[in-house]
Amino acid sequence: MESHKRVKVSELLKRDPGAEVLAKGWVRTKRGNKNICFVALNDGSTVKNIQIVFDLSVFNEESLKEVTTGACIAVTGNLVASVGSGQSVEIQAKEIKVLGSADPDTYPLQKKGHSLEFLREIGHLRPRTNTFGCVFRIRHSMAFAIHKFFNEKGFFYLHTPIITASDAEGAGAMFQVTTLDISNPPRKEDGSIDYSQDFFGKSANLTVSGQLEGELAALALGDIYTFGPTFRAENSNTPRHLSEFWMIEPEMAFYEIKDNMDLAEEFIKYLVQYALDNCMDDLQFLNDMFDKELIERLKSVVSTEFVRLPYTQGVEILMNSGQKFEYPVSWGTDLQSEHERYLVEKHFMKPVILTDYPKDIKAFYMKQNDDGKTVRAMDILFPKIGEIIGGSQREESLEKLERRIDELKMERETLWWYVETRKFGSAPHSGFGLGFERLLLFVTGMANIRDVIPFPRAPKNAEF
Repeated sequence: MESHKRVKVSELLKRDPGAEVLAKGWVRTKRGNKNICFVALNDGSTVKNIQIVFDLSVFNEESLKEVTTGACIAVTGNLVASVGSGQSVEIQAKEIKVLGSADPDTYPLQKKGHSLEFLREIGHLRPRTNTFGCVFRIRHSMAFAIHKFFNEKGFFYLHTPIITASDAEGAGAMFQVTTLDISNPPRKEDGSIDYSQDFFGKSANLTVSGQLEGELAALALGDIYTFGPTFRAENSNTPRHLSEFWMIEPEMAFYEIKDNMDLAEEFIKYLVQYALDNCMDDLQFLNDMFDKELIERLKSVVSTEFVRLPYTQGVEILMNSGQKFEYPVSWGTDLQSEHERYLVEKHFMKPVILTDYPKDIKAFYMKQNDDGKTVRAMDILFPKIGEIIGGSQREESLEKLERRIDELKMERETLWWYVETRKFGSAPHSGFGLGFERLLLFVTGMANIRDVIPFPRAPKNAEF
């Protein structure tokens, strides 16, 4: 049987009939009558199955008994033109070998549809469903496209640390990394924990962002990007939050805020276009099963010029909208996703880049405008998602940066290295962060962020 080299289903479906082939994969369905048996085989290379036809005058019932939904099989046979609808070729089986059986009474993925909630409970098996096969193939394609985009633009990929002693966001919601005995940690005379005895000799955490380190590299290499896991210990049990997620954070020397907006818009359009060009089978499945407007929405984003709007005007539009919001809006409040979605979906009907936010609701490192009240921030708001990208021009002035750190009562000691870059050849620079899973929510049309990452980490959930 192994005289042939296995051919992936995605490849078999493109081939002309005629040759003898070897296919391996998992049984999706099995049906037939007393003369013939049809098996739909899938190996994960495409959302489409290949049909295997067993002539029951050649194969006895016994030899096909273990060919049940979920079983893994290897089949040798002739690739022939298919008379049935739905596929151009099928395999006329000659030999079969069951590589791994699946008990039909206990295998949880039977032919009927399953809820996404149920599939989260069987995270070890959900990649075998059509839905998650599509999502994870698209996830791969988007990761590849991100590297491709930046590589073509001459950016350098920088690996920033996952374990860090600084809090880039100043939000404080971080996971601690320690080797101390947490039931009996060493203490100083005043009773506080003595971190000098910890592994790193100081308190350390999982990173919330690679941005601060990314800025240092941009001030040496010009244009860089990071793409890695980030961690937030917020107790946010929502369909838009994860405790472990992936972030793409480009940082560019000599970019002002407009350059930053131009790059972000070009970047996101490139990614969506890449999905349309390379993932259409998977997108079509998700479009048909979950979100009938998905492909149309993806196409519209690529062809639309994003609206660019100061925060102050955005707030005016919301206050004059006559809309009843769960969270009231006034100048100085942070916008909630209901506000962001109103601007995008109801008012402008296209993506919006909001700029010039009040400095008090934004991070310490953002460049202050001359009005003394706002900063050069930019958030890109998308339909169905709300904020998908957040970024800013960074404060290059040493004096203004130090003043802001003091105003916010942040610890200068842990940020000494960051502040020091403003002493030695400081330059205007900008950057932004794209939450990878938020991008995937948009591209796949899935409604819950836990369904676009293979193994979601969320409060009270670190299964699999």
